[in-house]
Amino acid sequence: MVRSVRPAALVTGAANGIGLAIAKRLLNDGWAIAAFDLPKSGLSRALTKSPHVVLIEGDVADAAAVERGVDKAVKTFGRLDGLVSNAGIMKRKPVGRLSLADWQRVIDVNLTAAFLFARAAEKPLRKARGAIVTIASTRALMSEPNTEAYSATKGGLVALTHALALSLGPAIRVNCISPGWIETGDYAKLRKTDHDQHPAGRVGKPDDIAEIAALLLDGQRSGFVTGANFVVDGGMTRKMIYSE
Repeated sequence: MVRSVRPAALVTGAANGIGLAIAKRLLNDGWAIAAFDLPKSGLSRALTKSPHVVLIEGDVADAAAVERGVDKAVKTFGRLDGLVSNAGIMKRKPVGRLSLADWQRVIDVNLTAAFLFARAAEKPLRKARGAIVTIASTRALMSEPNTEAYSATKGGLVALTHALALSLGPAIRVNCISPGWIETGDYAKLRKTDHDQHPAGRVGKPDDIAEIAALLLDGQRSGFVTGANFVVDGGMTRKMIYSE
């Protein structure tokens, strides 16, 4: 095992969207990346071949796969300095039609997986005096109909974050990002009204979240920040909306 001169981060849900943007940003910033996602997720197409990238296929809700993934990352790079728990799913159904199996799957992927990765990565992260970033959502603070499972997991992630910050600190810093509307599809197809409803004047992009994640993983720039939840939503959760 050769120790990478680059700091190394494991990013879950790295095949697309926010996870891919974070992985690419960190790679450009000089990190080595262990990119974790499901088989057939397009992981190999999403990230270009690089000696500083290792692709790891697995289900984040599978405790054994999580252990293998962290072990592979550490064996590949000889270190682990950062963990980004980004993987998430939504099953949007009316309460009466949301099965227990659907509920449990969302809990397992969105919330339990973050705990599993933190537990598996604790030892190498302590050694590196590293950092964990969880990706929650403004759904932890406000909701739309039929999002019970998703919203519950995102609220749970915010709480898990500050609990881990106390349990793992001071060796490991743990922070959360709660994105608002982050468009991962065709940004050009968004309407003017989509942008105008945001106090910041536009809908968010994955790179907006990657920027904050990179900051929070960098101990030189954010070494005094832990247990915090950063709402990155263009100001939407601060906007009061009344019927005219």
